[in-house]
Amino acid sequence: NGALTIGTLDGANVEILDEVGEKNIFIFGMNVEKVQALQAKGYQPIEYYYQNSELRTILDWLDSDFFSPGEGAVLRPLRENLLHQDPFMVLADYTAYVDTQSKANATYRDPKRWAKMAIYNTACMGRFSSDRTIKQYAEEIWKLPRVSVN
Repeated sequence: NGALTIGTLDGANVEILDEVGEKNIFIFGMNVEKVQALQAKGYQPIEYYYQNSELRTILDWLDSDFFSPGEGAVLRPLRENLLHQDPFMVLADYTAYVDTQSKANATYRDPKRWAKMAIYNTACMGRFSSDRTIKQYAEEIWKLPRVSVN
């Protein structure tokens, strides 16, 4: 569809990067080795909260009714999860995300470059058709036999 990907290097983004190349995708955050090292060290997401005033402000908004006027702090459980569990290491990748979003914003302001990247992404996405994906999942993940339909 021409959309440009901004994401971490996991899941389908690994395959998309292989297809479109580094200059046509916005990848941010830790790689597998860095994630494993941080987990081994004992990831403490609250440390990122205290180290980054912008992140702290955003998370504190979740503890108010800013996003849910009149409903109180209904987003408090999300804030607490991010501060104390954060299984996807969102806080650890926050600064990298902001920096990469700035790069994406700058690219968007260059219509020629953005269009070229979008066209390239569209041209390289054939591998991601639902037919191929469903067939591969059926064979490799679900281990389903092929069924012929007359």
